[in-house]
Amino acid sequence: MISFRPMLDSEYPAYLDYFIPDYAIEISANYGFSDADALVQARREIAQDLPQGVKTPGNVLLCVINETDSSLIGYLWYRPDLAGHSVFISDFHILASQQGQGFAKQALNALETELTAKGFKQIKLRVAENNRRAKHVYDVAGFRVTGINMSKLIKPCGP
Repeated sequence: MISFRPMLDSEYPAYLDYFIPDYAIEISANYGFSDADALVQARREIAQDLPQGVKTPGNVLLCVINETDSSLIGYLWYRPDLAGHSVFISDFHILASQQGQGFAKQALNALETELTAKGFKQIKLRVAENNRRAKHVYDVAGFRVTGINMSKLIKPCGP
């Protein structure tokens, strides 16, 4: 069984230790930024999105817990839209040592059950084009593609 609990202030630095480098890799791979620029961008975005860390209003940061042994197996960050009865998953990660055991699917099922009980009717997310593992998990969980994000780097004009 999987459960969630609010992320503690003391756990937020460990979350950032995972999230920032991982997100920088995604930025570099999908947007063509250099590794250094991608790292700067990832840090900038997390500072803008979560200026108060786990206490940032409008954001829910959770630890994904394996109830069998009460161990931390991952993280979940979402933004509820109360008026739209939906949530947007900003980040969902099962720790590398815990992957391949079905925990992601279990966590998504548990999240759906929890959100349904709270009156939510839709879960939205964005997954990087090159993240085949995540795309598979979301497909199996019943998510469907609703669009395609596209990007192009433009070069400044001038001498």
